[in-house]
Order: sequence, then C-alpha cells, then structure tokens
Amino acid sequence: MNGADIRFVHLGITIEHLKSSISVFGFRIAFYGIIIGIGMLAGIWIAQSDAKRRGQDPELYLDFALYAIICSIVGARIYYVIFEWDYYKENLLQIFNLRAGGLAIYGGVIAGAITMIVYTRVKKVSFFSMADTGVLGLVTGQIIGRWGNFFNCEAFGGYTDSLLAMRIKRSLVNDNMLNADVLSHKIVENGVEFIQVHPTFLYESCWNLCLLIFMLWFRKYKKYDGQMFWIYLFGYGTGRFWIENLRTDQLILFGTGLAVSQALSLVLILVAAGNLIWRGRKHRQAA
Repeated sequence: MNGADIRFVHLGITIEHLKSSISVFGFRIAFYGIIIGIGMLAGIWIAQSDAKRRGQDPELYLDFALYAIICSIVGARIYYVIFEWDYYKENLLQIFNLRAGGLAIYGGVIAGAITMIVYTRVKKVSFFSMADTGVLGLVTGQIIGRWGNFFNCEAFGGYTDSLLAMRIKRSLVNDNMLNADVLSHKIVENGVEFIQVHPTFLYESCWNLCLLIFMLWFRKYKKYDGQMFWIYLFGYGTGRFWIENLRTDQLILFGTGLAVSQALSLVLILVAAGNLIWRGRKHRQAA
C-alpha cells in the first residue's frame, strides 16, 4: 500500500503512480480530456450504427456531432462556472482552463438538446426520431467519460466501508472536495494520509451501462418516436438523483442547500414519466 495512489480495498485492486496527464512533444495532455474524447468517438459510432439499422443517413449524426460536441463542452463549462461563481469571479482566467476538469454533464446535455432542436429544424427532420438514436450515443459517451473523473481524483462520495470502497492518497485530492465526514475517517499509513470514499463516478458509469443495455434491448419494441428519448431522461435522471446525494462536490442551487443536479434530475424524472404515460395511452388509443 505504501506506493499505491488508489486502492479498492475490498476488491484487492491497487493502482500505483496514478498520472493525470501525459506529455506529447512537450505539451501536457490530461487523461480527463483523452477519455472524454474517446467517449465522444464511441458515442458517434453507436449513433451511426443505430442510424444504419433504422435506415437513416449515418452522416447526419456525424454532421450533428461536430456542432453538438463544441456546444456541449461550452454548455457544460458554463453550467459549472455559474454554480461555482464565488471561485471563478476571483479567478476569471481559470474559466478557460479545462484541463483540470470542471465540466457539468447536465450543462452539456442541455446544450446538446438545444443544438439538436436547431439542427433538426434546419435539416427539416424529426427531433424525436433523431433524439431516439442520439441518446444511445450520448449515454455511451457518459459511460466512458465518467472515468475521466477517476484520473482527476474527483466526483467521489462520502466515507464508506462498502464492497466498492475506494481509498485515495490525500495529496491527490483538492481540499474543496473533502467534507467533515471524509476527513473524520482519514487513514494514516506509514505517515501517508488516505481518504476512503464512495467511487460515485463508477456508480454512475455502471448505472449508465445498464441503461444503455436496456435501451439497446428495448429499441426493437419502440412504439413511437421519442420513446427512447424519454426513457433515457427518466433512467439517467433516476440514477443521477440517487448518486448525487452521495457526492461531496455538489453544485448547490443558490441559497437553498439543494444540489442543482438533484433538482434538475427530479424535473427530468417527472417530465419523462409524464410523457411516457401520456404518449403510451395515446398510442394504445390509436391502435
């Protein structure tokens, strides 16, 4: 354990000398960005594959992705900065520093949805038809992208001694991600401090993997355009609502003490459930 940076204590998995970046021709490239990029490419591939299956033009999704990726990154950053404004108003140049993380998924999802609304109107195609395929790519990207948080040693939860408990070298973690619960359970081994926490990035990645598997199975039973879109919003919102409650780095809704992601997740759950019930009844009546 002396040389370990991260250890899953009850699984016997140890990671030594964890690096957050690599050097390419003297330029530091963060693993966070590399993994986000891999997730985007995998998501595009999944979306194009589903488009072929449905008889759609796969190039439509590649074309859309070029716009959506840029808009989603900008949206994810703006969302994060808004709810961390107390820090960024004193450090304005840090707003443009993405190598240290600071992308909020919900901001990216919202920006991506707005981009798709505009794109489908310009191309004169159905938003819901395209969204049904697009969410398969989106959730694929989320499954992979969450592992960027692993290399940044962020997006974890409070103290736990459960099966999946993750022990991290204290020096790798930013102070603003630690709460009293985590610090009160810190572990010292041979003069080195460690914290032991919920690996919430892993929980969300696994939850999204289960959601993707379900959607890939269910798509052959789809009754109407938009059904997969609403299933994604309901499924992702449900998982995020639960997982967000465990995290130590929540973005808080101004003056409420409520996590922004939990509030937004609850809205998505209710809206998605309402649409699934309403559209389901409408489809049965028309049958």
